Amino acid sequence: MGRPPFRFAVQATNAASAREWRDTALKVQDLGYATLFLADHYLGPGPAQRAARTPRQDLAPIAAMAAAATVTETLRIGCRVFCVDYHLPAVLAKEAATLDLLSDGRLELGIGAGWSADEYAALGVPFDRPQRRIAKLREVIGLLRAHFSGTEIDCAGEFVNVQGYAGRPRPVQRPYPPIMVGGGGRRVLSLAAQEADIVSISNVPFIARNEAGLDPQAEARRRIGYVRAAAGDRYGALEVESSPYFVDVTEDTQAALANLASRTGIAPEVLRDHPNVLIGSVETIAETLLSRREVLGVNYVTVQQAHVDAFAGVVAKLSGRG
Repeated sequence: MGRPPFRFAVQATNAASAREWRDTALKVQDLGYATLFLADHYLGPGPAQRAARTPRQDLAPIAAMAAAATVTETLRIGCRVFCVDYHLPAVLAKEAATLDLLSDGRLELGIGAGWSADEYAALGVPFDRPQRRIAKLREVIGLLRAHFSGTEIDCAGEFVNVQGYAGRPRPVQRPYPPIMVGGGGRRVLSLAAQEADIVSISNVPFIARNEAGLDPQAEARRRIGYVRAAAGDRYGALEVESSPYFVDVTEDTQAALANLASRTGIAPEVLRDHPNVLIGSVETIAETLLSRREVLGVNYVTVQQAHVDAFAGVVAKLSGRG
């Protein structure tokens, strides 16, 4: 089954000044990336941040997305991904619609069920069991669509109870901005396949075999299997997004792998074919991504802020390639 053309994004969360953030957004646009993502994490340096193992995050997403949209013209903006428990759903719906309006229809709305118990604890947010967080995610997606429709909202559920008004503003994108749902387990990936326009698949573990006896490639195939099974006929048009955890654009692949193995303690044979590792020349990485799109369905690739320049050659080679 054919897959959508390649798109590329940058997840950037750090800036020391307004000018630095504006320059980052313009660079991402100028280098041909499709989208600039933020992340929905809030912990500054300290023991809570170390326990949660969340990356450094200077910027809160909504304000930073709005600022990036103001200085760019074609760059799409998004958050990879909003946590349903960190935002009052009705307020998030209005914020999202406003972002789409004020960006002239450039929002990609990422949303997920949350995962970091340590960050929840540090923020004073109750961390419910996965089934309930995913059930809440489904209800929030329903509310978002109801708000975007512009008709009177009547959402009555276990987690979302919103009624008696019509959503305003209407987003520019109709019927609604693309919704991206992220996760790694069967429940949330099945929900994403059924309800989202973009499925964001979390990184697989950096171990030789997981508890199911699967190596990283097999685990990645299992996850896309969940998506294909739940999506049915809509899979062909569904975008699948993923992010490499380790990136090194280099002509000396073996030396880079050896160095990464030495720094991380991860076995070279695990790193070499891991679905969240991209190491090699522009041509080698492009060939790897073409193969992964065929096998794992991934057409939408997000790199981190530190790799925006080095990865630009891959973006130029593959962007829009069907």
